[in-house]
Amino acid sequence: MIVLGIESSCDETAAALVRDDGLVLSDVVSSQVALHAPFGGVVPELASRAHLQNIAPVIAEALQVGGLPLSAVDAIAVTNGPGLVGALLVGVQTAKAMAMACNLPLVGVNHLIGHLLSGFLHRPGETHTQPELPFIALLASGGHTALYEVRSASDVEQLGQTRDDAAGEAFDKAAKLLGLGYPGGPRIDRLAALGKPGSVVLPRPLRRKDSLEFSFSGLKTAVAQHVAKHGKPQDEQALADLCASFQEVVVETLVDKALAACEARGVGRLIITGGVAANRGLRARAQQRCRERGIALHVPPPQACTDNAAMIAYAGACRLVRGENDGHALDVFSRSPILGAAPGSVASRRYRSSRLPR
Repeated sequence: MIVLGIESSCDETAAALVRDDGLVLSDVVSSQVALHAPFGGVVPELASRAHLQNIAPVIAEALQVGGLPLSAVDAIAVTNGPGLVGALLVGVQTAKAMAMACNLPLVGVNHLIGHLLSGFLHRPGETHTQPELPFIALLASGGHTALYEVRSASDVEQLGQTRDDAAGEAFDKAAKLLGLGYPGGPRIDRLAALGKPGSVVLPRPLRRKDSLEFSFSGLKTAVAQHVAKHGKPQDEQALADLCASFQEVVVETLVDKALAACEARGVGRLIITGGVAANRGLRARAQQRCRERGIALHVPPPQACTDNAAMIAYAGACRLVRGENDGHALDVFSRSPILGAAPGSVASRRYRSSRLPR
């Protein structure tokens, strides 16, 4: 089965052709970073307009790169949430129109599920080791930071999430405070490699050992207070030291919680995905700590970690193989329910507390 995937949840317009075994035939992404950079973050209305302009050319390019006509596509998968509603509607309405015109099955994909299954993607010529189920997944991006136990493509349980800012959001806000521009994560990562971690004392957020929840707003506030007291570092080394200290706290928090989840669930496999998974400091620290604990670590290539349509196509293929088809009743949603629990249920409240067993 060949699935055309479409992604437009935030500020990337993407399309991809993927086989149901995870082989990526094409993966095209049109980024809006330059459009939103002057504003220090994503402007929803501008994002929607850019998706309208880009989506048809991006889909055409995905088909061209994949070397296949639209008639060779067996089904369409599209992100229908969570994300910016206006942006999501561009992708979903386009997918509906194509599915109707070509009489193709159509499935909606939860953007988070796409990230969690990104480790199953592989490209022609690559040596690929498929992740073994079940595994613990750390999803860290600009909009989401959470831990999951993934038992299958249709059996995912959320273990803990951030109470406030996502990890990627904290990187962007800290970079803005330091005048580094947008997006902040790659800039802080580059500077952190030149600095001395721990040279600036910053708080370790939510260090409770009985919780798998995250919190990064206090860390952002600590950086703001440091800048208010000392000013923006004018010396290049001082700036690198502050970035290294900030990144160390974020990385240690993410890795500590992820390993705690592995231990609590008795699962010896960890996948890290989402845009923050491209951070070199996080990759290096996770590899070191997992090696010490005897935990198998899998981190997809950077292009599979950031928002893309290949992961959406594969997650959609998993639904299609199960015989699912949303058809033209498919709608969008801005916020995702807790995965693995019905909203408002006792189980949902239990997952939200994210307490480890005593």
